[in-house]
Amino acid sequence: MAIITQELNLSTQGHTEIIDITKNVEEVVKKSKISDGLVTVFVVGSTASITTIEYEPGLVKDLKDAFERLMPEKMEYAHNSAWGDFNGYAHIRAAFLGSNRSFPLKDKKMILGTWQQIILVDFDNRPRERRIIVQIIGE
Repeated sequence: MAIITQELNLSTQGHTEIIDITKNVEEVVKKSKISDGLVTVFVVGSTASITTIEYEPGLVKDLKDAFERLMPEKMEYAHNSAWGDFNGYAHIRAAFLGSNRSFPLKDKKMILGTWQQIILVDFDNRPRERRIIVQIIGE
């Protein structure tokens, strides 16, 4: 069994920016010597998340709108009072969505649905340099 770990770095704008990172992850898989196993994608930090979606403009807007309805940016958060950085909503959104996802790997290809793309969602209230760890375990 082999383990490959690679870091991807992305500049983001925040404010629930949604970025399709499928091709970035596929490139890491392609360069690895692992054919079958598991691919885990993890974002470092507490104000961003990894998930999947059909990456098309309507659903991207719908997802952003859903977060705003459920966890509004302009709401009172104790975190904002404690730290003065006014990104309490970003921490809550990221906690709900999660920091990582795992995907099965077979014949050097991740098993994803036809319309399923891997996305990074940056909830923070400012631009960031995001570190994404891709770890492949298998043979």
